[in-house]
Amino acid sequence: MAPNQGDPQQNEETDRVTHWKGYQLSIFQIQAVAAVRSGANVLVSAPTGAGKTLVAEYAIEDAVRRGRRCIYTAPIKALSNQKYRDFRDDPSVDVGLMTGDVTIAPGAQVLIMTTEILRNAIFENPRGLDDIEYVVFDEVHYMDDVERGSVWEESLIFAPPSIRFICLSATIENIDQVGSWIREIRPHPLEVIRSEDRPVPLVHRFYRRRTGLFDIHRIKQVREREGGLAKSRKRKDKRSGRGPKFKRSDDIDDVAHLLDELSQKELLPALVFSFSRRDCERLANRNRHRHLLSDAEFDQMQALQRELVQLFQLDEGELKGEIFSLASAGIGYHHAGMLPAHKELVERMFTSGLLKLLFTTETFALGINMPARTVVFHSLKKFDGVSFDYLRTRDYLQMAGRAGRQGIDKEGLVVSYLGERDLMEAPVERILSGRSEPVESRFRLAYSSILHLLERLGRERLHEAWEKSFNQFQHRAKNEKARERNRRRQRRLLDSHLALLEDLNYIENSEQLTPRGHVACLIYGYELQITEMLFRGALENLPPTALAVIFVGLIHEERRRGNEVWVPAKMFGGVRRHISQMVAGLLRREARFKIPSPLKQPDWGLTPAVIAWSEGASFEDLQELTEAPAGDICRTLRMAVQLLRQVRRAIDSSWDLGHALDEAAAALNRSEVDARRQLELG
Repeated sequence: MAPNQGDPQQNEETDRVTHWKGYQLSIFQIQAVAAVRSGANVLVSAPTGAGKTLVAEYAIEDAVRRGRRCIYTAPIKALSNQKYRDFRDDPSVDVGLMTGDVTIAPGAQVLIMTTEILRNAIFENPRGLDDIEYVVFDEVHYMDDVERGSVWEESLIFAPPSIRFICLSATIENIDQVGSWIREIRPHPLEVIRSEDRPVPLVHRFYRRRTGLFDIHRIKQVREREGGLAKSRKRKDKRSGRGPKFKRSDDIDDVAHLLDELSQKELLPALVFSFSRRDCERLANRNRHRHLLSDAEFDQMQALQRELVQLFQLDEGELKGEIFSLASAGIGYHHAGMLPAHKELVERMFTSGLLKLLFTTETFALGINMPARTVVFHSLKKFDGVSFDYLRTRDYLQMAGRAGRQGIDKEGLVVSYLGERDLMEAPVERILSGRSEPVESRFRLAYSSILHLLERLGRERLHEAWEKSFNQFQHRAKNEKARERNRRRQRRLLDSHLALLEDLNYIENSEQLTPRGHVACLIYGYELQITEMLFRGALENLPPTALAVIFVGLIHEERRRGNEVWVPAKMFGGVRRHISQMVAGLLRREARFKIPSPLKQPDWGLTPAVIAWSEGASFEDLQELTEAPAGDICRTLRMAVQLLRQVRRAIDSSWDLGHALDEAAAALNRSEVDARRQLELG
């Protein structure tokens, strides 16, 4: 997509838009814009950095020009916030934001929101979407996400028929299958547009300190040579009685030599992906001696840091802290365990071009448009929630796609460091093959979704919702026996959920919602736990701090495995015990109805920190009360605020409990936790 200094133009012969906003459109962009103009839904699959967002921006401008509204959804709040800022800086766009954390101008023509907020709006107030022309699904392949993917399917299936969808995706193997499913469930025609071309081509290399940089064609040769040397060394160690010399620190030293080479060859800035938060910080600090900035760049960095301290209203002492001192050497780290404000500081410094080495986890690759000259994989293995395994091709390509800056680099370099075992075992041919794994359905209706659909469709048609799922569509390709087995499994699962809801008195007369059912409809996530607390009076007459403890406990999940964190009984021990017993009772009922994926049990490990924070403590104070990273604490508190607000809206306005819920939310939602404040400062 090359810049063009003319007005938006159309090719007279084809009536196609070929230039827009000063850019000459690429072939896939021309095709996608034509599909938008024709009145179709659009599904675009293209590599990271190819310019998919331009298609969405064209559709948004089209809707605004015709006096219609548009919704732009993103899978993560950081991406939603970035898009909000992008549109906010355009004086021609009236933009709002809804992420759960923050609500700004909800009636705006262009509304940025998380997919969960859209799904909730579809179920709760579909008439409120009557004037929506387009919904943009950025990163639609996220419906493959095990935890949250069902939300994308639910939104596509149940959105009002008048809405058209602009779906943007990284390269996926079964894009035609996804497109065929969308054609079946949505009334408008759909155009599938794919591109394999990257504006900046990628060069893939591997690195071993002994061998240096090499490509995949030499992998067999390097394995044979280095494997032979390793065997020879082990025999020598065995004869001498010494153990193996390989230590964990060896890979750090080897990566240091790789970074030396990249620096000498002027292949920075580089994003170094490491799938351990601790390793990101460790690697950044081990490289702080490099001083990668010229004198002029150092002065620019100091000026930028002073500007950021003022912009975000930070204490001047931050300038001497680790993040800014590392950045003064051109180095940074970025991961989900950091405070959101600190992550944003790093992002601002990186986009300035002054950070030359950024050590980061994979979250940096999702949607946020921050490319580098080079991408380095510190490891090709990551923890998938169950075990350590090698990357999927799709994940590798998403991260690798951050290499190569359009208009600056002729090519992007991607280097994977291979440890001794990885050299022999890593499935490098599969990872680099370019064939991304197919998107798989993760469809499973939450209790609140089932209640909404039951009220809207009735019990007989409830199973039709399952029939429209991508899960059922994918099973059609299988034999009749497999299809029938899957259909029976889904029907049995739905019937089990309905039986439990009847047993809990959320449904009566087969399909009518009780007061319990109506409240649970309005709560997404933890709806059974909270509804039971409300109707059993477990939250009545509790002080706001106790409510904050309960709601944080429902959400919090200790990352580190091991012994449960001990919390003194004086910290609302009786209340916590009562809530835990109540949830345990729900779990026993779920087990009786053979429901998989049971409800989450409360985790009270953050209780001391929640109490201290509610009473005015600083985030620095909290580090003495919990081992949880500051970013995890902040994210959990923000989610608790969101849940408190949901419950406040769900209950009768005359309940005295409402005031206590408001006070609990206000006590939590301050300083670093206040997402709206951070957004407005930035």
